[in-house]
Amino acid sequence: MLRLRQAGQTLAGRPQSRRAEAPRAALVHGRDDATALTVAGFCVGLIEHDRATAFQAFDAALALSPSSALTYICGSTLFAWAGEAPRAIDWGERAVRLSPFDPLGFIALTGISLGHFMRGSNAEAADAARKAIQVNPLFSINYMCLVAALTRLGQTEEAKAAAVRLLEVQPSFSISRQCAAVGVVPSLTAALTEAVCSVGVPM
Repeated sequence: MLRLRQAGQTLAGRPQSRRAEAPRAALVHGRDDATALTVAGFCVGLIEHDRATAFQAFDAALALSPSSALTYICGSTLFAWAGEAPRAIDWGERAVRLSPFDPLGFIALTGISLGHFMRGSNAEAADAARKAIQVNPLFSINYMCLVAALTRLGQTEEAKAAAVRLLEVQPSFSISRQCAAVGVVPSLTAALTEAVCSVGVPM
């Protein structure tokens, strides 16, 4: 957890063009370190949207440490953004089983929620999003997932309340910026946009 936070803090302070340098170096020099491979793969997947390299790094990490909850946590959300619902759910559930009280568990639960949302299992998507909020009530994406699922369930008033909370947590939130930032596949971008914008979340 500390390494993941430190990586994020370091990268945030760098120009966009240089943010992938450290993760790329870690992929080369950290081949015998499952945590280094996981964090590097996660950063490359989010920053460069190079998911093929990210997933290769995760596979290499699991070859070194088959029970790495962190790898399954990070992989779950990247599979979700890539539109791979079954793997997002599978990896997220594995992460939760391996480390049920992990402080980063909300990332896996986000992957699970998005996976169910893509499958049309909206009650399950809402349940996972609520659990993610319990783990980390200050992460805006948890609320985005809840808003989307509740909207599809026809629970409009609850969805609107969750949308208000989302914008309290992140006043600058925009669904188009979020999807562009992490490279969400077009089908999921369209589905999320339709759902959340219908209850007042900015485009």
